[in-house]
Amino acid sequence: MNEIPSRADVTLDNWRQWPNSAWAFQNVSELVPSAIVNSNNRKETARLPLGEYSDIAVSDENAKLRKLKDFLVQSRTDSLVVMRNGKFVAEWHAPACDPDKPHLLFSVSKSVTGILAGILVDKGVLSANDPVLRHVPEAKGSAYGDATLRNLLDMEAALDFNEDYLDKTGGFERYRRAMGWNPENPSEPSTDLKTFLCTIKKTSAEHGKVHHYRSPNTDMAGIVLERAAGKRLPDLLCELLWQPLGAHSDAHVTVDRIGTSRAAGGMSATARDLARFGELVRCGGKGVVSKAWIADLWNGGNRTTWTNGDQKDLFPGGSYRSYWYESGMGELAAVGIHGQWIWIDPSTKTVIVKQSCQSEPTNIALDAALIGMLRTLAKAV
Repeated sequence: MNEIPSRADVTLDNWRQWPNSAWAFQNVSELVPSAIVNSNNRKETARLPLGEYSDIAVSDENAKLRKLKDFLVQSRTDSLVVMRNGKFVAEWHAPACDPDKPHLLFSVSKSVTGILAGILVDKGVLSANDPVLRHVPEAKGSAYGDATLRNLLDMEAALDFNEDYLDKTGGFERYRRAMGWNPENPSEPSTDLKTFLCTIKKTSAEHGKVHHYRSPNTDMAGIVLERAAGKRLPDLLCELLWQPLGAHSDAHVTVDRIGTSRAAGGMSATARDLARFGELVRCGGKGVVSKAWIADLWNGGNRTTWTNGDQKDLFPGGSYRSYWYESGMGELAAVGIHGQWIWIDPSTKTVIVKQSCQSEPTNIALDAALIGMLRTLAKAV
């Protein structure tokens, strides 16, 4: 594909912009310091064709019917993997995509963090109702000073923070510099991620009253998990989740200047391993995380706070629990910007993973089309 740039063209200043993202999202560790989450290092079986599913009719963002294979190209899909009843049945990969390389998950990382939290709760290492200050006393005086881990897990913390992915001069840009995702600004020195999180102030609202999607919540949750367990996040993920679930390939997670992991969006994994992770959730935890924690995801979160929140249009009638979206129609989803998805449909025993390099971080019309495509594909499989 002649649109894919050379390595020399991709910098810390432009790596999330198309077409640079087509290379960068599979090579984040060359751009941002990253820790390895060790796997079982098993060779994958032969890749499967999309086959009979290629010509399934789905609606695009303009409500125009397209064949699935054309929709995948149009929506800048890098990988699509379909698993049915625990077995891979179909997949598709863009010409420039290497399916054996870990792909950036963006906020699907949050859903991984949510499962890790459940494992640590199961082990009695901490409680979902723990005050943040019990583990991160430095957060005193910030928005997190009177928040609980549950407030963070359900995105119900009252943060005075704007989740603006295109911000170039405000709080989100400073947040990205603190995590090491943006180049330094000589006129405004950056700090580390934890220090930045502890500068975020609270709004006049109470925690737990409204769903406000704010990524810093998950980064703070990651620090809480590390402090409670006494181990770094990559090590916890390796020991408690990645190896036990049977991941074949190493995952990565970006880290800041002092090694703090980006729990909210810095993980990279292959599409097949992400499907294995989704299958663990579909099957009630498989002994890795408790059935009770998984059942709580399916039950969903507070529908009143969701209805009053800033993501209600994504899944009308749905909810949000422990960094997972409960669709209101029987499915669970993990979602990341630029087109990252895990879709779990228990009625058809199907798990679908879509990894992408969409030009825009978010696109409401395309998200609606993607949900429709995922539902159509799950039923067809």
